[in-house]
Amino acid sequence: MKIVILDGSAANPGDITWGKLEKLGEVIAYDYTSPDELIPRMQGAECAITNKTVFSREVFDSLPDLKYIGVLATGYNVVDLEAARAHGVTVTNVPEYATYATAQMTMALLLELTNLVGLHTASVMNGDWCRSKQFCYFKAPLTELAGKTLHIIGLGKIGEKVAQMASAFGMSVTATPHNNELFGNTADVNGVQVRCLDLANGLSGADVVSLHCPLTDDTREIINEESLKLFKKGAILINCARGPVINETAVRNALDSGLLGGYGADVVCIEPMLETNPLLGAPNCVITPHIAWTPVETRLRLIDAAADNLQAFIDGNPINKVN
Repeated sequence: MKIVILDGSAANPGDITWGKLEKLGEVIAYDYTSPDELIPRMQGAECAITNKTVFSREVFDSLPDLKYIGVLATGYNVVDLEAARAHGVTVTNVPEYATYATAQMTMALLLELTNLVGLHTASVMNGDWCRSKQFCYFKAPLTELAGKTLHIIGLGKIGEKVAQMASAFGMSVTATPHNNELFGNTADVNGVQVRCLDLANGLSGADVVSLHCPLTDDTREIINEESLKLFKKGAILINCARGPVINETAVRNALDSGLLGGYGADVVCIEPMLETNPLLGAPNCVITPHIAWTPVETRLRLIDAAADNLQAFIDGNPINKVN
């Protein structure tokens, strides 16, 4: 079997191997594939491994040998599933591989906004501590998390793990889960008591709001100019979900006005980030380039799971099939 990895440098820039995938056939790995390169590179290949390379209906029409697409991610919106089904192509994804890593990044962004480690490290390296008359100093006030309320939007696996981590810091946790039948009840999340609230009540009572919902028609720009009016002044917003679940212009305005005390994100609406993104240069804003899923351990788990998906397809019993 000819296996073409189309945008491999995201998951494997060269620091790990393709592991079990290399045992399943001839692997050809490209760091990045442009739309113009996709069809030529896939000629004669039965299997495609993609992360963000798009498979549109037109692509399927030009690839009669294609039998399988393994999406090297949990989200699979890069593939036209209807076209894949019509052409007899099986599509799989890798669910839940980055639960711990994404929750960890959520807390890292929150801690950066509350403890200002980057700001103070830069100051020390600039010699400010050497020039200080006092044994310590701070450039801006720090914030203690104990006793604060974290509100989670989307109480799936990642949201549940964030609830556990936040509880360990002494925070109270509330959530707006996908299932609105839980509103008004308390959920036991691995020993953490999480009060389930509708969005308005959850936002208005929170010191920190963390987004962990999928991008759907209902969640697109769930944080917007109107919903931001419900926030406590100075509250912190964290987004490790998807860029478009917020309105970036509204968040920038809230940061400029001081309504939001901070915004931490691992995602933006258009990736790679555009030079016109309104969040560039925003005050009290921390953004990482969609790297929550990239710890070495997480990427190895991802590649192994992708190989397991392909092996199951070869054996005639596909798993994690999304079409």
